[in-house]
Amino acid sequence: MRYGEVAHFSHPQHRLRLEQLDTPFRCDGCKEVGIGARYRCPVQGCAADHDLHRQCALPLSPPPPPLRHPFYPKCAFHFMARAPGAPGTRYCNACGRDVAGFVYHCRACGFDLHPCCATLPHALDASDRGGRVGVRLYLHPKAEAACHRCGHRGRSWTYRSHCKSYSLHVACVMDMVVESWNGIGRSKGASAGGRGVYDGALVAGSGGYRVPVIRGAAKSSHASRGGSYWGMRKGKVKRCCEIAGFAAQVVISAVLGDPTALIAGVVGSLIAR
Repeated sequence: MRYGEVAHFSHPQHRLRLEQLDTPFRCDGCKEVGIGARYRCPVQGCAADHDLHRQCALPLSPPPPPLRHPFYPKCAFHFMARAPGAPGTRYCNACGRDVAGFVYHCRACGFDLHPCCATLPHALDASDRGGRVGVRLYLHPKAEAACHRCGHRGRSWTYRSHCKSYSLHVACVMDMVVESWNGIGRSKGASAGGRGVYDGALVAGSGGYRVPVIRGAAKSSHASRGGSYWGMRKGKVKRCCEIAGFAAQVVISAVLGDPTALIAGVVGSLIAR
């Protein structure tokens, strides 16, 4: 087998090749949206048009070792092609979205995690336009402050800045992306390169693709509460909040399965302010 290629049970007719692209896709494993690196079928004209997050390109036989997550120290999460139970009855304990495909499942407690959610980085660095690290964001199992996007705490996993002035739900990130990129992967073979139709607002992408805009990622619920929420802060907190937009870009990139500076920059260019 060549380096960067895998033989996967979800697409047995062809080997999948690791590719780095700045276009969005819908993963054929977990059924969630992704961007950046993915394993895809390189055969032109393949009717299946298969794409997998790197986190989803795992075998079932032999099975990978159980995943242990610090938020659930008593759980052993097993990688499965589908969660037990009837369709539509399972949800991810990280982002709250339905589990419709590949999943990490704990048989003892019944918890489920999307593969990308299960492997979210526990720390992310958000930089300003000069490339300087502006703030470090830490992943928490629950919000202890109002989310910058929705204004509520909720039960979703949350990225929060060390200064505690910026917080963003993983669920809110998924909602923004899915609402903006609603048509990704639903009508495959009709766009440039035969790799899918993207509905919604579009901006020019690379390689002849048209890449959807992420609507509302730079907006804050606090703007409608009378005055500028961030403008009321001073000193260290004010500096931390000046890069809230960059923090959103980095979190979106991580949730989509590719938490790299390159993809964070691409995601930044797709945000409608």
